[in-house]
Amino acid sequence: MRWIQLLLGLVCMIVISSPQYVWALFTQPLTTGLGASLPELQITFSILIVVQTFLSPWQGVLVDRFGPRLLLSIGVLVTGLSWILAAQASSLTMLYLTYGLLGGIGTGIVYVGVIGHMVQWFPDKRGLATGLVAAGYGVGALLTTFPIATVLRESTYEDALTRFGLVFGIVGLVAAQGLRRPDAAWQIAWNQRARAGGSASSTSIDLSPVQMLGTRIFWLMFVMMTMMSTTGLMVTSQMGAFTRDFGMASVLVWGLPLLPLALSLDRITNGATRPFFGWVSDRYGRENTMLIAFALEGTAMTLWLLSREHAVLFVLLSGLVFFGWGEIFSLFPSTLTDTFGTKHATANYGCLYMAQGVGSVLGGPVAALLHASTGSWIPVFAVIIAMDFTTAALAIGVLKPMRQRWLAAARIPSDVATDRQVIPTTLGTHP
Repeated sequence: MRWIQLLLGLVCMIVISSPQYVWALFTQPLTTGLGASLPELQITFSILIVVQTFLSPWQGVLVDRFGPRLLLSIGVLVTGLSWILAAQASSLTMLYLTYGLLGGIGTGIVYVGVIGHMVQWFPDKRGLATGLVAAGYGVGALLTTFPIATVLRESTYEDALTRFGLVFGIVGLVAAQGLRRPDAAWQIAWNQRARAGGSASSTSIDLSPVQMLGTRIFWLMFVMMTMMSTTGLMVTSQMGAFTRDFGMASVLVWGLPLLPLALSLDRITNGATRPFFGWVSDRYGRENTMLIAFALEGTAMTLWLLSREHAVLFVLLSGLVFFGWGEIFSLFPSTLTDTFGTKHATANYGCLYMAQGVGSVLGGPVAALLHASTGSWIPVFAVIIAMDFTTAALAIGVLKPMRQRWLAAARIPSDVATDRQVIPTTLGTHP
């Protein structure tokens, strides 16, 4: 049953991945069709990401209250509708309201809802499960990139938005109908098995978002995820710019243009890293895995900068950079749920997911301002590399002992008769 839930969640994630990851295909026809400049048009994308992340805590509360089937049905329909209405937009304002605002609302509901759904169904494999569905968001657009590009060549962007908006809404709606929360009998049976096996998950506590926001652990994780989001989103948003500045824009690698080749490799590694490191963290610990993954990105970024004039290495190392970054979308939600429980998992992750929105600002316009003020990408890379290694050190040196103390204090017996978790008052709101 739970693997069916994972499959359905994966389909929903694939459906909502295109608004973010195929946006680049629409920029040229939209600038021409609306008579807009590229900077004006890119505001649409910024609205999409900011709305998706900053509304996620409230969307998570709604998913927790009304269930995944209803809310995710609404989310996929709103996502599809955003494209259909965007096809009718005759001005930038309408594009902002449709593709940007509506798209951000729809994709945010689905993303946070699916992640929260997985951590509830897979208490023993949270890293792997969240990694698999997050991979659907990371690489799902590969299924639509070439079909959309074909429609754009043979028809109009209005036609492409309408066709695929319908596909997203219909496919997502069908998948969402099968989503179910674990019922009480399943949860009782799981907790009994976990207690018999001595699993720590059988003694986890359940904190509401308000309670969680009063802990130092949450804010440490928020800072860590903000720094890691900044590093990856700097590369995502600025890669075209620094590729040109490094003199690689017109270079061919194995007969293919360097930038599209690198971006294609990046999508694959960005997706593959999520279930891989999620699985590793299930076996060897969350913080230990964070140390390895975050340090890997820092090392890859350093080598990337030092070998920026070598075309083949430029492509390969770009893939390694994303392999060291994309796993944040499996490691952080699983660590958060391990720490604060499953009852409010969706809403709690919505609070943490706001770090992605902060990272989009730091990695986008703030990084661009740093480059403009210094006239070089080297200071930008230096800051990003420092963030990678700092976050790796915080994971093993600060987060790990802090969580160990927290979980040790939380491990008190459950009320077996009602299967109600007892929350130790001695925890208060610390650490």
